Amino acid sequence: MAPLTLAPRSFLASLFAAAVAAADPLNGIRTHLPARPKGRTVVVGAGKGAAQMAAALETLWDGPLEGVVVTRYGYGCPLAKLELLEAAHPVPDANGLVAAERLKQAIAPLGPDDLVIALICGGGSALLPAPPTGMTLEDEIDLNRQLLACGAPISAMNVVRKHLSTIKGGRLAALTRAPVVSLIVSDIPGDNAAHVASGPTVPDASTRHQALEIVRAYGLRLPQTALDHLNSQAADAPRPDNPAFARNRHHVIASASVSLEAAVLAAEAAGVRAAILSDSIEGEARDVAGVHAALAREIAAKDRPFPKPVVLLSGGETTVTMKNQGVQPTGRGGRNGAFALAMALGIAGHDIEAGHGIEVLAADTDGIDGTENNAGAFVDGTSIIRLKQLGLDGAHLLDAHDSYSAFEALGDLFETGPTGTNVNDFRAILIR
Repeated sequence: MAPLTLAPRSFLASLFAAAVAAADPLNGIRTHLPARPKGRTVVVGAGKGAAQMAAALETLWDGPLEGVVVTRYGYGCPLAKLELLEAAHPVPDANGLVAAERLKQAIAPLGPDDLVIALICGGGSALLPAPPTGMTLEDEIDLNRQLLACGAPISAMNVVRKHLSTIKGGRLAALTRAPVVSLIVSDIPGDNAAHVASGPTVPDASTRHQALEIVRAYGLRLPQTALDHLNSQAADAPRPDNPAFARNRHHVIASASVSLEAAVLAAEAAGVRAAILSDSIEGEARDVAGVHAALAREIAAKDRPFPKPVVLLSGGETTVTMKNQGVQPTGRGGRNGAFALAMALGIAGHDIEAGHGIEVLAADTDGIDGTENNAGAFVDGTSIIRLKQLGLDGAHLLDAHDSYSAFEALGDLFETGPTGTNVNDFRAILIR
């Protein structure tokens, strides 16, 4: 391979761009475009990339089209035929409650000759709050805050969410007699379509009893009304073999696996060998970073299990367990920032000036890491040293869940703005 000519950070950013481009919904929707029905075609959608998915569908659809999609504030784009709503993410708000009701109303009157196209991607769980009888929006907001802080994997979070909802767990699709075709951009490790956005149109076989076990295992403090609901048959979500879903289909049109493979091709075109570690890594962000750092140090020192130069790629969704869950956190930053800061601690001192150091990009493919305006951050062997020179302690900031402040001070935030898609975490580690 030819030697790398790009600056390392430009190279890492180009791999991120290739991964995001591979998750462009236009190509995936084109491949899985359903046939026109005899009757109406109604679109419903939810997620951080739902507006871009809707725009792609408008471009491709030959015929009348109507419906409504909801996305995160600031993540919209112009739509010609479909209505766009915006709501809060990652913590729900009243506009999300309105949006959930609008999606229900859009498809409930439809008949067998009509068609529902559901555009679903990551973020839909928070954007579609729809608490059952006895629970309030405030209860669902508190539930989401606890889930985000408890360290549970996304699949476990969504089992709880779908059994405390009137729209998730296939319930939206069960409202209509029209067939439903779900086009899904997966942000879930393993690409289980029923877990994306807690599956409003795709049911799974999880049970309310499993939801209760997760509540107990992670020490969630639910109001008594929520516990009473989970202990009643009213919480049972429709199962996949329910006749209501007999005519439905779903397609995963973009995923971390496809995006990482695109990043491999981009790396090799730039003259760097690439290795995908996994597209479905889960676990505590700092622990996952510790393993990645150890592997990077092994390669840097001993050329094993991969010879230098090489870029290691991985995806999935890490978690961050917040200390003192009952207290509103004061630190800023998401799971990719936490990974990056822990990675910085793990590779501190590796000399990038000698041309054989370790350099890292950790970012969320939707362009937002947690609640701040960055997708993630860059890291190298000098990051912790430079923090110390600024009077900051990297380990303390990590413990305080304040990775954003660390990388803001260093000028190492990675900012992309909304990308229009979401296939979850992207990590690229260059060892030169």
